[in-house]
Amino acid sequence: MTTKLAVLFSGGGTTILNLLDYIEDGKLDAKIVLSIASRCDLTGIDRLADRGVDVAIAKQDGDSIEVANTKIQAWLKEAQPDLILLCGYLRLLKIEPWMEGRVLNIHPALLPDFCGKGMYGNHVHEAVIKSGEKISGCTVHYVDEQYDNGPTIIQKTCEVKTSDTPQILAQRVFTLECQAYPEAIKAVSEKLKV
Repeated sequence: MTTKLAVLFSGGGTTILNLLDYIEDGKLDAKIVLSIASRCDLTGIDRLADRGVDVAIAKQDGDSIEVANTKIQAWLKEAQPDLILLCGYLRLLKIEPWMEGRVLNIHPALLPDFCGKGMYGNHVHEAVIKSGEKISGCTVHYVDEQYDNGPTIIQKTCEVKTSDTPQILAQRVFTLECQAYPEAIKAVSEKLKV
């Protein structure tokens, strides 16, 4: 049975484009039934539209965060997706009882390290390099009421090279993310169908 996905993003939408590639190539039996942009000025909105995905925009100019959050909860409840995927979504999502065990996030580091509010994108990779860590990677985890805190589903690792810049490390980690998220979606979908 095809897994119904809701995706939320706050940037370029590259994680969602990767998932669309997997779906279109027949490597992931899923369908995006709802796509939500956190605000109206994101490059991912046009990228997803170019791929035929309608995007709901949570925070229009002048809206409060509370108004945006109320819209998101209403859209999710109406769509009733099997899984809710945070794809570079930078806000804390309120987890309603019906959503428990159905919300996943991908983080560009090996949790529980290099996480929390403000730790996203190149901020994470800068911190990893500055710390002297020799290994980095990505983590797909269940989402709870705290940033980057829920139980881990999958981690993938890569070497941190002495010549790495945050941008170079980000590319290496993103390659892992492109494999890890579809794997995690498949694994969690199987559990939900049991």
